[in-house]
Amino acid sequence: MSGQRVGVLGDEQLAEAVEAAGCVAASDDPIAVDDVECVLVDGDRSVVDLVRSTVDVPALIVDSEGLPSVPRDRIGAALDRLFGGDASVEGHPVVAVSGPFGSIDAVFDVALMAAEPARISEFSVADRDDQIARFRADGVVASTPAGSHGYNRRAGGPVVASGTGIASVVPIAPFSTSAGHWMLPIEAVELAVERDETPVELLVDGRRERRIDPDATLGLSVVDTLETYAVPELIDDPAAN
Repeated sequence: MSGQRVGVLGDEQLAEAVEAAGCVAASDDPIAVDDVECVLVDGDRSVVDLVRSTVDVPALIVDSEGLPSVPRDRIGAALDRLFGGDASVEGHPVVAVSGPFGSIDAVFDVALMAAEPARISEFSVADRDDQIARFRADGVVASTPAGSHGYNRRAGGPVVASGTGIASVVPIAPFSTSAGHWMLPIEAVELAVERDETPVELLVDGRRERRIDPDATLGLSVVDTLETYAVPELIDDPAAN
């Protein structure tokens, strides 16, 4: 596999691991590189950078919480197997959250959160315009299968199997203990802020994006696919945990 170009989204240790494996690390401006064979991505924060970039090649992910990934100390072995043809490609949905502001892509989760500490607001969850729940809480999060392993699980939501096209929707610190959680097709999920009493922010993959006006409805849709490499025996798969 000598000379294969590998994009690197991460620290210098990842670039060193690529070079040690006999490849060329394209790490000067990796999310702008178009001629790499694959992209080595360091953790979930860098996965988000990749999804928001223009790179359109499969990724080999290192140390992810929600996506199949390789341990940092097995990068060389994984690249050797990958370029030897012993790897498969898996697809994970990239979801757009759309509203009056336009749309923003997500790979893990979309959340509405009260912007001020110790304040709650009122939110609703709908399934293609049919409201299924309304509740007072700190916020609400809708997670893809990849995102269901993260904040969703810590908030009491279920882990969702990859490839199902299902989102887990969970209230965050609900005021009422009777609030539940919901499993809905990603394309059916709509979230809204129902009261003008506390500023509410939109967070996409953990990043604060903007304030959301009351009565604005946000819809989810699948707009793309993130392709990742799975290398037999070297991959840590969250679905197995």
